[in-house]
Amino acid sequence: MKAFVLAAGFGTRLRPFTLHLPKPLIPILNVPAILYTFALLKEVGITDIICNIHHHAADICKSIESFDLDGLSISFSEEKTILGTGGGLKKCERLLDDGDFLLINSDIIADIDFAAFVRRHQESGLPGTLALYATSDAHAIGSVGVENGQVRDFRNMRNTGLASSLIYTGTALLSPDIFRYLNDEYSSIVDTGFTGLIDHGGLGAFRHSGSWMDIGTPENYLNANTGSNMLPERLTRRVREAIGIEPRRVAADASIAPEATVIHSVIGSGCVIGNGAVIENSVLLPGAKAVMGEHLRNSIRDRHETLRLAE
Repeated sequence: MKAFVLAAGFGTRLRPFTLHLPKPLIPILNVPAILYTFALLKEVGITDIICNIHHHAADICKSIESFDLDGLSISFSEEKTILGTGGGLKKCERLLDDGDFLLINSDIIADIDFAAFVRRHQESGLPGTLALYATSDAHAIGSVGVENGQVRDFRNMRNTGLASSLIYTGTALLSPDIFRYLNDEYSSIVDTGFTGLIDHGGLGAFRHSGSWMDIGTPENYLNANTGSNMLPERLTRRVREAIGIEPRRVAADASIAPEATVIHSVIGSGCVIGNGAVIENSVLLPGAKAVMGEHLRNSIRDRHETLRLAE
């Protein structure tokens, strides 16, 4: 089975940081977010991966190629004009038309049981299955309407009146049937492909009961690195065993002065923290600096910008 990883977006919600670093490379515990996806795919034997790219495309290629991801075959579909989740997938039809494949967003960190997901999909006989996750924020995020074990609606866009506490995780198992309903131009896979499958063959629902986090907002990103329920720490062993890279709070080449204090924070590669500085509940992205005596709290900082979040 192949996997298609959506990695072409602009990361608008994570600006200004994604102006300089594409969202798939934004690090979680000093590991680029997209590598968590690669690790879990490899763990279940999915080694043929296609990534669509657009924003900072060359940086994504260069970064991924710099890692020794032994056993993974990763290819790129560069979009000169961004095509959205629907058009981007349609562009790769000839690479994915030989069997069922996994579709996954590059900006989620989750411990989805892909083996169980695949079994459920294959047993259903349906042309597509979505991984769903229960959350009290479903109404704000966009709830999925489910009836008789199948997905029927998204945010009531089909006027079914169906609502639930479930959201789409950004992960789907799909048959090549979906390509019949996709457009070549910019489009959303929800509006085209998923709707097409609902009306022609059905779209199954797989409930993911583990952990899931969308890192696409500054608040979620900070929480993924420093929150009381940090998702990535649960995946540390699995990432290490799958691809030989271990998430860590402090990069090996970071420079922290002896009299500096780091509390519940993540310090990236090449960061410099001066004497007397206090870094608390914050993330310093690669190359960021904190000057002598500075107190940084509940913040995200890169080489260019600092974003302070409400406590």
